[in-house]
Amino acid sequence: MTTAKRGGDGGRVLVVGGYGAVGATVTATLGDWFPGRVVVAGRDPDRARRLGGVRVDLTDPGGFRRTLEELGDVAAVVLCAEPPDAGVARVCLGSGVHLVDISATPRLLDDVADLHGLAAGSGATAVLSVGVAPGLTNLLARRAHEAVGGAEHVDLTVLLGTGDRHGGDAVRWTVEGLARAPEAGPARTGLPGYGTRTAHWFPFSDQHTLPRTLGVAGVTTRLCLDSRPLTAMLFGSRRAGLLRGVHRPAVRRALTAAFGRVHVGDDGFAVRADARRGVRHAVFALTGRAQSRVTGLVTAHVARELLTGGPPPGVHHIEQLPALASLPEALAEHGVALWRPSDRAREGAGRALC
Repeated sequence: MTTAKRGGDGGRVLVVGGYGAVGATVTATLGDWFPGRVVVAGRDPDRARRLGGVRVDLTDPGGFRRTLEELGDVAAVVLCAEPPDAGVARVCLGSGVHLVDISATPRLLDDVADLHGLAAGSGATAVLSVGVAPGLTNLLARRAHEAVGGAEHVDLTVLLGTGDRHGGDAVRWTVEGLARAPEAGPARTGLPGYGTRTAHWFPFSDQHTLPRTLGVAGVTTRLCLDSRPLTAMLFGSRRAGLLRGVHRPAVRRALTAAFGRVHVGDDGFAVRADARRGVRHAVFALTGRAQSRVTGLVTAHVARELLTGGPPPGVHHIEQLPALASLPEALAEHGVALWRPSDRAREGAGRALC
């Protein structure tokens, strides 16, 4: 079994989906940090080869293994496209290759997390829940959880800009999520720069992961869009059962194409984490622009930590690695602002910090 390489060893970084909405930012950012060591990969051979990369198929773990062997010196793989299962992750971690995965499907995250022993044995590290939501939401949840001395419940709120350009996988995932029956009711929440919004339950994976990684009894994540009318229309359609046909491929393709053409707002986003323990209530929030770009920046920072830092081998979610706790501050130069609107202590007093 091979031993994982660090960045100082000169190993290359294979960015799968490196020409997409998120992957292009990952490729450019890592290319600045590790010149000549980033290899673009993807299903489209022409797009990949125009960037000096290679074709890979995430549905073919055997072929992916052969690609790693042909390249010979891959230290880390960054998945900016979601694979159908944990096969590629198994190939990477069994080969001692570090992995960063932006996947957001709970089942897939659980399957990759089950490879912890394999990764630990090969000396490789995998980081999951990477991006804005999940990702920055996880990091804010941890801060709020610790601020109240161990939360009994965490509420996460995500506002996405309808003017942003999202990749096809992200749009499809959103369409499928809209068809899911809600597991919690809507809530009115204040978001910096956007006022008070009504957000609706949405199947973000952070609420599936955080109860285990933080030991919180319950986590609920809700979503709204910067356009109030579009938010009301989408979630009203869900309540009316108008999106139940999404499981049919033809309906899903039609809705995905339609949503991909909707650009009625701007590209701003906001996320907020509320943690409660008894009368204690802590709040942290982030605002920024171009969610796909920021997801790429988060991913690049995580990959750099794997290559140059010393995270423990095994499979970890982003909030489990202390070295990544200050990532929100590291994104300030890219227009991401960290807010702490209030910190209500036992006496009920509050103070605004930003």
